[in-house]
Amino acid sequence: MSITVANVPFDNRAAGEGEEGHSTPVGGGNSPFCFLPTANKPYTEEGEEGLVYSGVWRFNSRLKGKLLGMRVLIGGGSGFVGRELTRLLRDKGHEVTLISRQPGPGKITWGELESQGLPPCEGAVNLAGENLMNPLRWWNESYKKDLFSSRVDTTKALSRAIAASSSPPHSWVLVSGVACYKPSLTAQYTEDSEWTPFDLLSRLVKDWEAAALLPENVAKTTKQVIIRPGVVLGRDGGAMKQMLLPFWLGLGGTLGSGRQPFPWIHVSDLAGIIVHALEPPADTPPSSSPQVFNGVAPPLNTNYEFTKELGRVLGRPTILPVPGFVMNALLGLERAVVLTQGQKVIPKRTLESGFQYNYPDLTSALKEIVS
Repeated sequence: MSITVANVPFDNRAAGEGEEGHSTPVGGGNSPFCFLPTANKPYTEEGEEGLVYSGVWRFNSRLKGKLLGMRVLIGGGSGFVGRELTRLLRDKGHEVTLISRQPGPGKITWGELESQGLPPCEGAVNLAGENLMNPLRWWNESYKKDLFSSRVDTTKALSRAIAASSSPPHSWVLVSGVACYKPSLTAQYTEDSEWTPFDLLSRLVKDWEAAALLPENVAKTTKQVIIRPGVVLGRDGGAMKQMLLPFWLGLGGTLGSGRQPFPWIHVSDLAGIIVHALEPPADTPPSSSPQVFNGVAPPLNTNYEFTKELGRVLGRPTILPVPGFVMNALLGLERAVVLTQGQKVIPKRTLESGFQYNYPDLTSALKEIVS
């Protein structure tokens, strides 16, 4: 039986189960489409000309390493970064399912993930986690516990579901943070920099990333990726949502000394790095260790430079610095270090991977946000 998809003829009798549970595309793997059985069943009916698979036609996501027609599962997809990632993926023609606390169209719950297992998908991403800078919550032991459990427990749930799946995704991406790198005015960190936990937030990153690790047998077929973003900038959420009003009122200023490094990234570029990381592994088998990408813009800016540039773009003065002790009192010492201290983080591997930034400097990023 022959059919035509996008003006390309295919013989669906030739579609068979390929490596990693993915169907083998017709034409020796060069076709942009392949046939995927429904619900991982090899076939469900018999036609006049032999066995006919019951399923859907999908892009062959392994074609020349390109990301095509994928089903992507996103934990924490309703948040600031998740909304941007969902928009980008759908704009590119991909299908997105969110893991949420509440059921709804295009969603599954965390409970359903644990009880029913991983739904069919080619990529999985975890963005879930309690907002570190939630202005409505005091810095106390209960909040710290929620920071850990909302990140570590959801990551464990996803990694376990991937490990238990009969057809795991070819890419698994965790978005953690740069808090693993010790604040310094001089040290520079790339993805290859060694680090050990030194405070609460670095211990969080260690536990978080450890929870994402897949068993060795699964890691042979599923690419593991960790992205460590800096401060995420965008008009619809994140740090800018709390900064813009005081700056508009002329009440903005440097935080602490202002000399501290300020690693940042535009939310559009962070979503782009995630999509870039979701691309199927090359012909060589994935490494058993995660690939790490620093999700930051290339410039090594300071808080002073960020403050002055935001004031310039807004046309507002920035003459009211916020002393460090005030930040410590408002946010708690362990949380305030995110803003009063910083790290010089270099996206070495991110750039080497060929990723192209839409907003590679503060001026272009801030102009887009306030426009």
